[in-house]
Amino acid sequence: MPELSEVIAALDALWPPGRAEQWDAVGTVCGDVGNPDAEVRRVLFAVDPVQEIADEAVELGAQLLVTHHPLYLRGTTSVAADTFKGRVVHTLIRHGVALHVAHTNADTADPGVSDALAGALDLRVLGPLVPDPSDSEGRRGLGRVCELPRPMRLSELTEWAAQRLPVTAQGIRAAGDPDRLIRSIAVSGGSGDGLFAEVRAAGVDAYLTADLRHHPASEAREHSGLALLDAAHFATEWPWCEQAAAQLDEISDRHGWGLRTHVSRTVTDPWTAHAASYSSPSAPSGPNSGTDSSDSNELTSGAPN
Repeated sequence: MPELSEVIAALDALWPPGRAEQWDAVGTVCGDVGNPDAEVRRVLFAVDPVQEIADEAVELGAQLLVTHHPLYLRGTTSVAADTFKGRVVHTLIRHGVALHVAHTNADTADPGVSDALAGALDLRVLGPLVPDPSDSEGRRGLGRVCELPRPMRLSELTEWAAQRLPVTAQGIRAAGDPDRLIRSIAVSGGSGDGLFAEVRAAGVDAYLTADLRHHPASEAREHSGLALLDAAHFATEWPWCEQAAAQLDEISDRHGWGLRTHVSRTVTDPWTAHAASYSSPSAPSGPNSGTDSSDSNELTSGAPN
């Protein structure tokens, strides 16, 4: 079995910490990396380092938890167990589980978060949306410009995305003519409404990302006929967990480590229910208007079981 330091070194080679944004907090959060007796037999990959995921790592018997989102993004002066983040740290340390984070350094990697998102949607990647100027091959960068496997109407593409991404209360929102034919699309895992200028420059028909706010989305729609698809933040980044686990599996096989990787199937999106609107603002509404709630604790049939 490999030492923890060997596995961490492999992860840092996949997603070099130096490629993370300056504001980001990536790398090893807790774990005795210098201890030669700290071996890794099981690794759990997840999006969020929340208590439910920490408990899952313990139950699994993992020695390493790898998450996309940082536990402490803005720093802290305490890891006291009476705070939820402190409880996560105490749980992991008490049970000998290290925590490692790959965030913006995984976003721009080759392959990165948006490659995994494109793969989940069966898209053909043409290149990065925002190329990394330090990459002479032009493969790294933020977001991806893609082609659909076949032209689809926006309404069909919306359903296509909903069937292939994890189930969340939000589902997939779309903006644009539902009958518009879509051939090309840009995707960006996570919050992507700061990239509208680059999306317009790419000349694509549609843009799929997460966390689209009212004003940027409204202005983007007024600026051009770009179709928008807005998925839950969690849903756009979960596919990376499977991609990352497969990358570590390949490294393990190459080195003969024999470690086992696991991908958490726990939906940690913070939103848990959705009620559709059934009346216009001028029409009366009330308790009999009806609701349509989603179960946010399962992944779609399009995601592996």
